[in-house]
Amino acid sequence: MKKLAFLLSLMALCLFSTPANASTKSGSFKVGENTFLLNNKPFVVKAAEVHYPRIPREYWEQRIQMCKALGMNTLCIYIFWNSHEQQEGVFDFTGNNDIRAFVQLAQKNGMWVIVRPGPYVCAEWEMGGLPWWLLKKKDIRLREQDPYFMERLEIFEKKVGEQLGDLTIEKGGPIIMVQVENEYGSYGEDKPYISAVRDIIRKSGFDKVELFQCDWSSNFTKNGLDDLTWTMNFGTGANIDNEFKKLGELRPNSPKMCSEFWSGWFDKWGGRHETRGAEAMVDGISQMLDRGISFSLYMTHGGTNWGHWAGANSPGFAPDVTSYDYDAPINEAGQTTDKFWKLRKAMEKYSGDFDPATGKWGAPKKLPAVPKEYPTIAVPKFELKEFAPIVYGCGGLETSADQNDLTFEYNGLGWGSMLYSVGLPEVTGQSVLSFESHDYAQVFVNDKFIGKIDRVKHENSLILPATKKGDQLLILVEGMGRINFGRAIKDFKGIVGEVKMKATVDGHDVSYTLKGWEKWCIDDDYKWAVRALEGASGKRVDEYHEGFAKETKALGTRGYYRGYFNLKKTGDTFLNLENWGKGQVYVNGHAIGRHWYIGPQQTLYVPGCWLKKGKNEVIVLDVMGPRGEKTIEGLQKPIIDKLNLDRPQTHRLEGQKIDLSGEKPVKEGEFAAGNGWQEVKFDKPVSGRYVCIEALNSHMNREYCCIAEWYMLGADGTRLSREPWQVAYCDDEDIESGNKTADKIFDLQESTYWSTNRGVKYPHHLVIDLGQDQTFTGFQYLPRVEAGAPESIKQYRIYVKSSLFKGL
Repeated sequence: MKKLAFLLSLMALCLFSTPANASTKSGSFKVGENTFLLNNKPFVVKAAEVHYPRIPREYWEQRIQMCKALGMNTLCIYIFWNSHEQQEGVFDFTGNNDIRAFVQLAQKNGMWVIVRPGPYVCAEWEMGGLPWWLLKKKDIRLREQDPYFMERLEIFEKKVGEQLGDLTIEKGGPIIMVQVENEYGSYGEDKPYISAVRDIIRKSGFDKVELFQCDWSSNFTKNGLDDLTWTMNFGTGANIDNEFKKLGELRPNSPKMCSEFWSGWFDKWGGRHETRGAEAMVDGISQMLDRGISFSLYMTHGGTNWGHWAGANSPGFAPDVTSYDYDAPINEAGQTTDKFWKLRKAMEKYSGDFDPATGKWGAPKKLPAVPKEYPTIAVPKFELKEFAPIVYGCGGLETSADQNDLTFEYNGLGWGSMLYSVGLPEVTGQSVLSFESHDYAQVFVNDKFIGKIDRVKHENSLILPATKKGDQLLILVEGMGRINFGRAIKDFKGIVGEVKMKATVDGHDVSYTLKGWEKWCIDDDYKWAVRALEGASGKRVDEYHEGFAKETKALGTRGYYRGYFNLKKTGDTFLNLENWGKGQVYVNGHAIGRHWYIGPQQTLYVPGCWLKKGKNEVIVLDVMGPRGEKTIEGLQKPIIDKLNLDRPQTHRLEGQKIDLSGEKPVKEGEFAAGNGWQEVKFDKPVSGRYVCIEALNSHMNREYCCIAEWYMLGADGTRLSREPWQVAYCDDEDIESGNKTADKIFDLQESTYWSTNRGVKYPHHLVIDLGQDQTFTGFQYLPRVEAGAPESIKQYRIYVKSSLFKGL
């Protein structure tokens, strides 16, 4: 029997060639004629994008096995620089950051690996993966050949190479491809910089493995290097042939790969939970596999933005929620979804070997069994009885040469909140306080709450009551995720710039610049939370808390709350924070993530591996204070699509209707049908602040229209920055079938779009506020990227004014 068992195991090894048994000898992965070659045989990459820091290490293997059970043969991972080097020169590759262990676990489970080491990764992750401390150098040029940036980048990539360089396929490991930078065409055009990053990655230990770069089909040539493999990124519903058309013209014999096929989308605070249909996802993957096109499904499993790692998007400021569920086939808790089963069924057809000569797939092979899911549990409601005012979380700051520089970065704070205090001048009447807050500021005078300045809502001022000389102005600023996409990633936190008061004194306008600030940091850190609670209970006396009685009274219920619950058995659960305001949550020392009552996310995922039998601790840092009972319960299912907003999501107030009577369009015409960017030049330059797009009908003769992206062209014919843009008015927006609001036309994402509702008749009007008067010579318009550009506009008129249109 022992001999028979040995022979059977030997046969199994011969039948199934996987990276697990490749560790005993070197292999090869390279670009062949219209196909990738794995050990000199045609190979189609079927990759699952997963992110190790978004998954508890204890659950890594189950998630990997789930991906394999879907029919995937590869895992695709980013390397998150700011997670590994949270303080300059201090590197961490342990615990959830142990990338070597993750890659080895992938190999153990028979999966190949694609590594994307940045330096920039986007991923809706804090600052796109770049470390916050880079911003201590205020004039730094990120993602360019800035000497300091390149120096630190090279040091980090060398550290990555030390972890993974010997795990490439030619050295017996599972890593088959390594990416150079990430979607740089959406940031700029700088081939020398991309070349420098390529060279650094090569000499960091990836000199023989296949290197590639990814971008969109509309911009990949801007930075495409001749010696790298080019791959495209696009989402469900995209016209597959159109996405690869240009690549096929430039490199007709190159294998094709979609390195990010977006299965869903990310959520932002204050927006509806994003979903994408399973049928469109399965159809897109099937189309690619029918053509022998490789892909990576972004995301196959999204996971969670623990602690402060959720980023924010731009233009404007749209912070991402804690959950990175992404409407992926494997949900945030590692459970199967309807998408999972539909995709698995489709992938079975492509589980054999692909023959590029015939374009056919061989006989299907049985997919691996789906691993067991982790159980979920309910936690009965419990009260958080302990309280420490938020000032007890204040700590010391690095010495600042300039007392009036108020950013987090300049004062040595990476993540958290900051408390600012300054004396006020005497103003007998009301005054206007104005400053740029990054990101959520609450303003107090003496012991009275005055109001908030919310960056999400583009707020930058509020009214102060009459003040006496010596009154204390107190500002509490919570920093949320740094912007992760576009040029705005250079995103300082705290108060950015000067704080001014404007008032009328004796009939004259007077402006005061407030100086002489005191500053205290409130670090987003579990140890500081415990320290605060111990200080409030008298267990610890801390010099920073002397003289805070006044501030404590003003800040009221804002602070740290601690409670406990007991378990007889552990399991995954979802803590319901609907009674709370805004802040952070820690469970048994783990930073679980941000909460904000506005939604759509109301619960926070807590993996069972971080819980224990018996007593469990929960600490809530609430910068607004509770909104109801100081209680929490654990649910067995999440609440990730419930909004609590004080204003409509849409950009039209009740009774509002634009009136264009008497207005003359600066341009009218007809867009071409079909996919792709279209550019229109004005007959002569025009100037104004407000641009109205009037859509008169569609190419499909339906009663609704869509726009994916829109740019205005400046006096020199190039695209103007859209960072200050806001939607001033839109007559109709579809928020029932998804977040198809008007701001999608300038969100830097070609796969998202503004859509009106079905049945709402033409004409449709959308007004953009560009922030200030500018001169334009034309515009660029992108219809939807799906085949045939559904609901694309046919006839249009464009109006430009320096003041708002009538009726608005």
